[in-house]
Amino acid sequence: MKNTLSSMSVILLLCGFTIMSCSGTKSIADKKIRVANIDLSHWKVTIPTPRQDGKAMEVSPPEIFDYANNDALKEFMYNDSTDGSIVFHAYPSSTTANTKYSRSELREQMESGSNSKNWTFKEGGRMKVKMSVPKVSKDANGKYHRVIIAQIHGRLSNEQKELIGQKDHNAPPILKIYWDGGKIRVKTKVLKNRKATDLEILDKDAWGDDEGYNFEVPVDKKTFTLEIIVSEGRMEVVLNGFQKAVYKGVDIDRWGIFENYFKVGNYFQSRDKGAFAKVKIYELEVSH
Repeated sequence: MKNTLSSMSVILLLCGFTIMSCSGTKSIADKKIRVANIDLSHWKVTIPTPRQDGKAMEVSPPEIFDYANNDALKEFMYNDSTDGSIVFHAYPSSTTANTKYSRSELREQMESGSNSKNWTFKEGGRMKVKMSVPKVSKDANGKYHRVIIAQIHGRLSNEQKELIGQKDHNAPPILKIYWDGGKIRVKTKVLKNRKATDLEILDKDAWGDDEGYNFEVPVDKKTFTLEIIVSEGRMEVVLNGFQKAVYKGVDIDRWGIFENYFKVGNYFQSRDKGAFAKVKIYELEVSH
């Protein structure tokens, strides 16, 4: 069954509205206020606020629908009425398992409110997002901090988890997309030993990072569009409709053993004091 999640910007027009000021009545006519309207039915958000157990806070449907009025989320996920985006703000704070960094990031849930159902490369998937990274801090050398803005993350099935005796379902991310100094950088996983068995490649240590790839034309702090298209034995990343990076071959073929889910938002890659980043999402759609 095909499941499509779409988003758009809804423009509310306020006409003839008046406010009182110390100088008298001021008329505000034909003022456009854009309100984000992204379907969050199949997403949960993780924010850099610790729960009682020390892990980062997560908010799933239906609670996420009221994010604008959720006191816990207001600092990290909020509307920008000037451009119709949802802003994801992150800075060094609480972290989740398997990482030292904090995030304000959406995680796909094929079944609303549950992490149990995910997808394989054979089943395929597509995510298209319109976004920007308008504000990012710099390190002591004047270099912008990096932000992971999108991912395809692996997940072990219940059977695979039991086979290797792992406590959780975590598997490596086959895809990480970075905003890095105004450029979009793509990194994927490769097998350290391509002769490893199907059981051996379930272990996170069986996978290493590739050298990475930078799209030639920078996006800087402007709005851009990312599209990730996955099918059996193939993964494609498209930037602004014309720059493409295609991944296929043995590593992608063998990755087909894993379940996967999309992530998008602000996975901030710094622990520097005072560091921060803001990522804006204007449109978001996923299909399988």
